[in-house]
Amino acid sequence: MWWGVGAALVANLLYSVGFVLEKRALGGLPALSAGRPVRVVVTLVTSPLWLAGALALAAGFAAQLVVYRTLPIAAAQGIFVSGLVLLLLLSSTVLGERPTGRERHALGAVLVALLMVVASVREGDEVVGGEAPWGLVLAVSVPTLAVGVGIYAQVERRARRRHRVPTNGIGYGVSVGLLYGVSSLAVKGAAGRLTVGGAGEVARALLGSPYPYVLLFTAGAGLVMSQTALQRCRASLIVPVCTTVTALFTAVVGTPVFGERLPDDPLPLFLRVAGTALALSVLLAMPRHDPPPPARAARRRDRTRPPSNSEDPHGHRRDPAAHPGLPPRQGAAHPAPGPGRAL
Repeated sequence: MWWGVGAALVANLLYSVGFVLEKRALGGLPALSAGRPVRVVVTLVTSPLWLAGALALAAGFAAQLVVYRTLPIAAAQGIFVSGLVLLLLLSSTVLGERPTGRERHALGAVLVALLMVVASVREGDEVVGGEAPWGLVLAVSVPTLAVGVGIYAQVERRARRRHRVPTNGIGYGVSVGLLYGVSSLAVKGAAGRLTVGGAGEVARALLGSPYPYVLLFTAGAGLVMSQTALQRCRASLIVPVCTTVTALFTAVVGTPVFGERLPDDPLPLFLRVAGTALALSVLLAMPRHDPPPPARAARRRDRTRPPSNSEDPHGHRRDPAAHPGLPPRQGAAHPAPGPGRAL
């Protein structure tokens, strides 16, 4: 079990470094569009910094294979999401991103929820699942992929509207998180087929299952969708949302699919169910849009407040009159006599 915990911590480090490097590289690249996937891939592979981030993510994926062979799904996902703390530190120091107060509180609640999930794991009582029926895996994966792509397309349509409120990436994170959740199920299934036999036997076992093909689709679609979203939105928000959705989907769906049971004791069962419900409720309550810039907010306040006595109904300032009721810039009707003026 402790080998799995160590591999999960290494995967956390590699994933956090990889996302930060990719985000840093995306800031200097031309604008990406998910509707032009070939151009997205060509643009990305020309950036050495982005390639370094992609290699870090690939190494994290290799560590994830070790995790799924030694830890139950719920425990693995809880440890993976705990890496959000490292990601937030790196995004703040390297990228200069500053989450809002409400976002910090929400992410803190998510970490508490997933620590509850980790605390529900009891060594010796957990069953690490292996094989799963292919039909069941595909029956879960295909609709989930369709929902994830549909959410992404809807967010893209809204992003092209004029005079829209800027999105903060919640929709992007949910859609990509669903794709990566399916990818996690495929990784779990592939890890169960890494038998002790020779390389040829392992290759035949993998190629004869749907897992490599699901991984190819989620890798390609996830690459285009995630990099386009990461270029437009803050990594300190979109990656935690994506990671939370992936963890919840994998733990909730993967546990019964791969034959892993929930705890029998009341306390661990409560911690696991309550932690999952808390993380999901926090995710649903997070704001969908960034607050407007200060200048725009000031103009919006000016449009909504009523005009004062010194303004006309359109908000334009009147020139003050020298006497109430007189037209602007007109003096008094009977000026006071000065010295030497005849009465």
